[in-house]
Amino acid sequence: MILDDFSDRLDIALQKEMPDHVAIIMDGNGRWAKQRNLPRVAGHHEGMKTVRKITRFANELGIKVLTLYAFSTENWKRPRFEVDFLMKLPGEFLTTYLPELIEENVKVEMIGNFDALPTHTQQAIENARKATEHNDGLILNFAMNYGSRLELVNVVKRIGELAMTNQIELEDIDESLIESCLMTSHLPEPDLLIRTSGEIRLSNFMLWQLAYAEFTFTDVYWPDYNEQCLLEAIEDFQLRNRRFGCVDEEKKGINRKIR
Repeated sequence: MILDDFSDRLDIALQKEMPDHVAIIMDGNGRWAKQRNLPRVAGHHEGMKTVRKITRFANELGIKVLTLYAFSTENWKRPRFEVDFLMKLPGEFLTTYLPELIEENVKVEMIGNFDALPTHTQQAIENARKATEHNDGLILNFAMNYGSRLELVNVVKRIGELAMTNQIELEDIDESLIESCLMTSHLPEPDLLIRTSGEIRLSNFMLWQLAYAEFTFTDVYWPDYNEQCLLEAIEDFQLRNRRFGCVDEEKKGINRKIR
């Protein structure tokens, strides 16, 4: 039987295993705007509305962590006007929707080089962090001024410091030590990675953390991404056979890694 009704499909999805952590590369804002003869920043502004919509739906689904790739370390190379606009969006989004996030028990966090952001961007993020720090629902985790290679370089530096100060031995360096130095050390690893706009690459995003994530790519531009799109990604995820390197007979009892 084919179920076309959204609510019926949602009910079925909610009865199955839900990804704990969904990570999204929000792509296509500029092309969405270009199709409509609008400036690129109009696409970014529309994409902000999609963040609200997808956050609310992810919370409804019971997803524990939603990480959104909002601004990469490479995005500073874009035109100054566009960068300035993107740096203002966190303030607008968090000022407008913070009461709603608090009401819905959402906790705001961020990974990335916080200190290099403009002061007004830092203040907006810090205000949201403090206002939601006691919430225990969905974690809305913005990857802002984030680059995975830089993150891993900093991990190597941290481990080097520990070794030079005799806090660890060479034999102590293992996966768990590396993971404890990552910006995401307190979060479960992503179960599902979604990238919009038809691009099929990771773009320096969570290269360590995505080792066993399921990937879904869609041609839909981020401003057009909606609850239907996310539900389809979840349904596809629920059809996948996640073996984590084992064969089916061996994986019984193996739980997803939760830090």
